[in-house]
Amino acid sequence: MTHAVTMQIVDLVARCLELVGVAVIAVAFVYAILRAVRHYRLGRQDVYDQLKIILGRGLQLGLEFLVAADIISTVTVEPTREQIVSLGLLIVIRTFLSWSITVEIEGCWPWQLARTKKG
Repeated sequence: MTHAVTMQIVDLVARCLELVGVAVIAVAFVYAILRAVRHYRLGRQDVYDQLKIILGRGLQLGLEFLVAADIISTVTVEPTREQIVSLGLLIVIRTFLSWSITVEIEGCWPWQLARTKKG
């Protein structure tokens, strides 16, 4: 297999991961809305909390796929300084988003959550 074919395959894998990430987020949004409507019709009091949890988990999972795609895209080509800085900023922003979502869902920072699950 030539280098060019290998690069095309790796690029295809990165694009597929991006599509999966977007699809996960979209499906989570649709599922969360449908479930929230159902809970509302049943008169449940935790509609907002459940909506927030499902949306947050879908976003986190989708972000993981998107980060993986960005890493693959950046490290498989001859990375320039600009690409590396861009990837670093994307990872920092997505990490911050993930932490924020965890705080919103769980009510504590991710490292605090890990300690409470161990103890």
